Amino acid sequence: TLHELDELYHFRDHYFETHSVEDAGRKQSDVAQEMEKTLTKLREKEESYKHSAEFLLLRGRCLGVAPEFSTTAEECLSRAVKLEPGLVEGWNILGEQYWKKGDLTTAKTCFTGALQQKKNKVSLRSLSMVLRQLPGVDEQGKRVLESVDMARQAVQLDVTDGTSWYILGNAYISLFFTCGQNPQMSQQALSAYAQAEKVDRTETSNPDLHFNRATLFQYEEMFGSALGGYSRAAALDPAWEEPPERERQLMEYLEKLTALTENKGKVKARRLRTMLSNLSTSALGPCSSPQFRSPAGRVGSLEPRNLSALTHGHNTGVAALGKVVFSLASEGRMAFTFGMVDSEETCCVIMVYNTADSWGVLIGDSVVIPEPQVKRHSVAHKDQTFDFRSIRVDSPLLLIVNGKRQNVQAQTAASVSYKPQSE
Repeated sequence: TLHELDELYHFRDHYFETHSVEDAGRKQSDVAQEMEKTLTKLREKEESYKHSAEFLLLRGRCLGVAPEFSTTAEECLSRAVKLEPGLVEGWNILGEQYWKKGDLTTAKTCFTGALQQKKNKVSLRSLSMVLRQLPGVDEQGKRVLESVDMARQAVQLDVTDGTSWYILGNAYISLFFTCGQNPQMSQQALSAYAQAEKVDRTETSNPDLHFNRATLFQYEEMFGSALGGYSRAAALDPAWEEPPERERQLMEYLEKLTALTENKGKVKARRLRTMLSNLSTSALGPCSSPQFRSPAGRVGSLEPRNLSALTHGHNTGVAALGKVVFSLASEGRMAFTFGMVDSEETCCVIMVYNTADSWGVLIGDSVVIPEPQVKRHSVAHKDQTFDFRSIRVDSPLLLIVNGKRQNVQAQTAASVSYKPQSE
């Protein structure tokens, strides 16, 4: 019977090795059908087991294959661990039931209890998930660090387990967004996801992995990879509404942004000339001072430079200067986006991250970007292509608008929702 249970979980986890992605919509009902068959086989053997902890565990584990909470599973597993408190697997599956129910505190107690019995990867990685989701902002940074530590320990216990690598990837994404957006952390997240897929091919069919990674790709402005990830997540879990919605929003954003860049925000030629005629180096404000300290720490005045003269990557010692011709408040945006035209009438997209909702720039504002970071984008997805240049600004506090620095209320740390979905 234990063998049949293993087969049930294998059927669920390796579903796309025997079925095509077109069957994704049937996966839940197919798994439910297999679960019923296994439950029937278990009932046939119930007499020989009587009400032993082992039988209760098998029944609870069988019901636990479903994605939603099961009261019967909770009852079976609670009885099993009462009868045999040393049942590590029982504590873990019971913890997962409470997690599905949304009772994070009790789930945490179960996983901690299991770890007291024996150090094991399932309790460690489950605790990693629970810690990140507990409410309360005060302790969040500390909990996320602890969560990364738990996930790392789980991976160390078994480096061939794809689920542990996937959960480590999620922990690094949380760390990236809660603790200062250190690029090293986003790299660690991507490496962990890649490792998950490498050691366990079922992870390549994990919709949550594709969705979470796409969220990070979008924040890192790797738009083609982000669209591909949302699209794959949508195909693997057709009932889940968020991936196609994110894909649609990102496509719309790129469409609007490229159209507005091409027509310079639809600003009429005459108005544009008037706007640009009063664009002068006085707009450089503090950047023209020999004491100016750039974001990278360089001290000295910055040389104004036209957009066409900027090189790909980081432009040291120079400042981009122009007038705002459009701004874009798109759904699900990760950056405040606006278009800027320089004295040669070249238009470029500016993406500003970590902005407070109240912050923005208006058409006609003079904007200076010290030591701009220039990117070239060439995105192809579903028969559409987008080619444009953009400048990434990690905080509104780095910009000079109408000759002035921005006040500290302009900034707020980005929070991006990814799915901390089940195992």
